Amino acid sequence: MKKETNDVPKPAKFCYAHIGGKLGELLASAFIEKGWIARNGAENKHFYITPTGEKALTEMGVDLSLIKS
Repeated sequence: MKKETNDVPKPAKFCYAHIGGKLGELLASAFIEKGWIARNGAENKHFYITPTGEKALTEMGVDLSLIKS
């Protein structure tokens, strides 16, 4: 009997100190769409947390003081 696709664990992996895999991709996309993270120019690969993102993440209980510069 074949397993239902809903029973299959969704891929999420930790790589060093970040979430990778499909979950990491989906989270990043959602954060971008919500305006929580952004880049300074399309050529810049690094994201920063926007003021909107700071507010939303803090309200969710994320301690942003733990982020290293």
